[in-house]
Amino acid sequence: MTILQVNSLSKKFGALIATDNVSFKVEKGEIVGLIGPNGAGKTTITNLVTGALPKTAGDVFFRGKSINGLKPFQIAGLGLTRTFQVVQPLEGMSVEENVLVGALFGKKNRNHDLKRAKKFTDEVLHLVGLEEKRSYMVSDITLPDLKRMELARVLAMEPEIVFLDEVMAGLNPTEVDAALALVKKLRFERDLTIVYIEHIMRAVMDISDRIIVLHHGKKIVEESPRKVASHPAVIEAYLGKRYADICKVRETENG
Repeated sequence: MTILQVNSLSKKFGALIATDNVSFKVEKGEIVGLIGPNGAGKTTITNLVTGALPKTAGDVFFRGKSINGLKPFQIAGLGLTRTFQVVQPLEGMSVEENVLVGALFGKKNRNHDLKRAKKFTDEVLHLVGLEEKRSYMVSDITLPDLKRMELARVLAMEPEIVFLDEVMAGLNPTEVDAALALVKKLRFERDLTIVYIEHIMRAVMDISDRIIVLHHGKKIVEESPRKVASHPAVIEAYLGKRYADICKVRETENG
């Protein structure tokens, strides 16, 4: 079942075209990678889909219904949420309080049931491995823990689909492996659909069912991880035309 449909999405900032006629769909239960060089339009797409930026053109449908014109809190309330490339903790609050905010204002807590929200907060903190740091102030925890906390806050909203915007940026290889394991766990235990925006190629290749590649605001490839890894247009976008030409020659020589 298609849970998210993006049609001809475009965004202009004056003369600058940030995204140009981008279309894709996401099926329920998928992990879809969204990759591209810096400035390719990945975060802009996230902002457009989740209502943080107005569209210049295009349509977004969630569960078959248009969400054009809705504000971010309204879209989140429907079950479409996101994390941020730069973590956005609620300063002056504890880890538990940050996650509790998500539980109180999430999809199934519109009546602000505090008892139920606290119970769900406990479950989510345990799930992401932060139960022992629940009382810490957000100013006193590490970057990996901040990223886990932000993910926990989103999970506490009980979403159906989450845009994860570079949740592994700044992590060391061991921390990346732990984050990958957590995302895989969430997919199955929470029946979560994920759009995964990442620069760490081994991570996005390992975790994605399908990968969409953006370059200069355009979608240039949409394939399986294996095909994306060897696609000349992707190699050129990341490593340059000269390297892509060498790869083409080698592919021809190898038959």
